[in-house]
Amino acid sequence: MTVTASPAPSLSRQRVGGRLVVGAFGVCAIVSVVAASSFTAQQSVPGIPMPGLLVSVGLPIVRVLLDLAAVAVVGLSLVPKLLGFDHPERTEPVLLRVRPLAVIAAWAWAICALLTIVFQTAELNPGSVPTFGMIAEYVENVGTGQGLLFSAACALAAAGIGLMAVRFGEKVPAELRVIVALFGLLPIPVTGHAVNSIWHDPIMVSMEIHVMGAAAWTGGLVATAVFVAPHRDLLAVVLPRFSRIATVCLLLVALSGLINGLGTMALTPGVTLPDAILTSHYGLLIVVKTVLVALLVPVAAHIRFRLLPAVRQGGATALVGWAAVEVGVMGLAYGVAVALTRASIA
Repeated sequence: MTVTASPAPSLSRQRVGGRLVVGAFGVCAIVSVVAASSFTAQQSVPGIPMPGLLVSVGLPIVRVLLDLAAVAVVGLSLVPKLLGFDHPERTEPVLLRVRPLAVIAAWAWAICALLTIVFQTAELNPGSVPTFGMIAEYVENVGTGQGLLFSAACALAAAGIGLMAVRFGEKVPAELRVIVALFGLLPIPVTGHAVNSIWHDPIMVSMEIHVMGAAAWTGGLVATAVFVAPHRDLLAVVLPRFSRIATVCLLLVALSGLINGLGTMALTPGVTLPDAILTSHYGLLIVVKTVLVALLVPVAAHIRFRLLPAVRQGGATALVGWAAVEVGVMGLAYGVAVALTRASIA
């Protein structure tokens, strides 16, 4: 099938569409994590010091910013693979914008991971300003700190490889950028609830699949809507490819999410299912996140089965608007996921 190129929209229209998609994701994620964290906030106990407002509010916000930056790196790293390498004269103008942003996002990821370590150290030492010694002790003794440090190191590696791609273009393998970005996501499940049983390893693998699938799905959609959608000829090539990836990611995210949530509750001593689903903060957040993922199904189906045929023909569609709705719901789900890492299971 021959795809006929059409004139690109004006620069202002491109910027408005891109800001709409990015803003929907970021705002929804931050709002939901603040609301959900307030819902799960621990009650003060007389005689026991509690973390200050800066820590209790700042920690979940920094954590969700970490997730947003990691998602951005994964999505931007996928763009070269989605575009392909057969027509550099058409794809290079897009990649010239994508490569530097991937480096900036990787630096943001590393900074947010390190800040999260500082905030979590402060949370364990309420009333004290974290010193280097306290932070080092936290990283040495707590798996969460080690996981965040490793994630920051991977983010810095992604930034370094990204700088090489800025300098040398697609001579730097796109696969390498994607692998390093996804590899940096692997320690993130360690920062959530631990399961001490023979099912620990399978649950952790399921969590890692969940995190990587969500990042590839969300990041790829945002990158496609922001950088590729303004070019109808490129979109006609990229959207079918991404649609196949998104379908697999949706199935993986939904299945692994249920396994993670229900499995973690079932393997926690003192927790009885199904009662705990509606009587604990953790269970209620699982319900909310499940509803949000369910809401994504009709939106994703509309893009794939209603908009994709028109995109293949090079026609104008409301893809950016529908993408903004989808990533907005994804942002809410990301916020709830961050709150889940801090919610009481029992």
